[in-house]
Amino acid sequence: MTRIRTSIRDGARRAGTAAAAPLRALRTRWRSWSRWRKSLVVALTALSVVLVPIGSAALALRLQYVGDPSPEARTRGRDALWLGHAWVDGRKGDADVAVLAARLAGTGIHDLYVHTGPLEHDGSLPPAVHPRARWFVEAAHRALPGVRVQGWLGDEVKPEKDALDLEDAATRERVTASARQVLDAGFDGVHFDMEPIRPGSRGWLALLDQVRPVTAGRGATLSVAAPQIDPLPYQHNIAIALTDHGKWWDQAYFAATARRVDQIAVMTYDSSMPTEGFYGAYNAYQTELALEATPADVDLVMGLPFYWEDKWGHWGHAETVTAGIRGIRLGLGRQDLRRPNFGVGLYVDFAATEENWADYRREWVR
Repeated sequence: MTRIRTSIRDGARRAGTAAAAPLRALRTRWRSWSRWRKSLVVALTALSVVLVPIGSAALALRLQYVGDPSPEARTRGRDALWLGHAWVDGRKGDADVAVLAARLAGTGIHDLYVHTGPLEHDGSLPPAVHPRARWFVEAAHRALPGVRVQGWLGDEVKPEKDALDLEDAATRERVTASARQVLDAGFDGVHFDMEPIRPGSRGWLALLDQVRPVTAGRGATLSVAAPQIDPLPYQHNIAIALTDHGKWWDQAYFAATARRVDQIAVMTYDSSMPTEGFYGAYNAYQTELALEATPADVDLVMGLPFYWEDKWGHWGHAETVTAGIRGIRLGLGRQDLRRPNFGVGLYVDFAATEENWADYRREWVR
């Protein structure tokens, strides 16, 4: 028995010596290298530690675009269109309304968000900025029966911008009065687009709690435009820490907002995605995240870029209507295919091209 134990111990010692030999050789080689070469190896190793998870995340995102959308993932007649300020300031007339009605015939457009502001930084809304608001609402109702016309109110927001302070109770009171003013003009709802609201803002949620009874009391809609949802955990925190700019909301804050409104429209453009495949995949993922967070009785609208820009943050060759819709259809099919109160939102009428409209009709309305 003693000889057996000795043999095992000797064998283990020899195995350990053999295993250690390559490590000793590597250590000797390392010591022989110059400081510059050692620094390069350390830098490349550190870079690989960063790039490997990023590459894995990019691959996982790109796979969201794989597969064929369901034939059922088409318009439910709950789509929306953002309209510019020219409709309420006197630049548009009856002939323009007729052209708009012809443009929207046979589509799924159910809501028009008409730029009726902007709000002043104190939350008030000067009547002089929308002198033709009532005319447009009445004209749109005649030309487009069944379509809701909502007053789009917005402004930049503190702390990132020196503008609207939603944490201030007096400011929220004035915004609420502005919402009443819009409803008094005949609008079917109020659509807030206030940017950039940082997740965690109590003032934003308090404003929605304050305005919701006002719109509900008039039988009107309370709608909001919302940022994209964190594609990675805590991405909004990282972005704010590095750039002092809030681009995303965490999913919980998105859900807290959605619970307080009748309709939420996700601004799924300006994504920084470099190719159509990545933009479509990003839209698929955003659609799934938004569907998870939005109550079943709240309208969910996924935004599409009806405009062209080519710069960091929005690459025109990548953010196409076709890729965006294909991604939205994939996300809808995976998460909640038969959800009735779901649509796409087209931003914005005055920058849209014939190709944008043709792609929307072909890919979503057909």
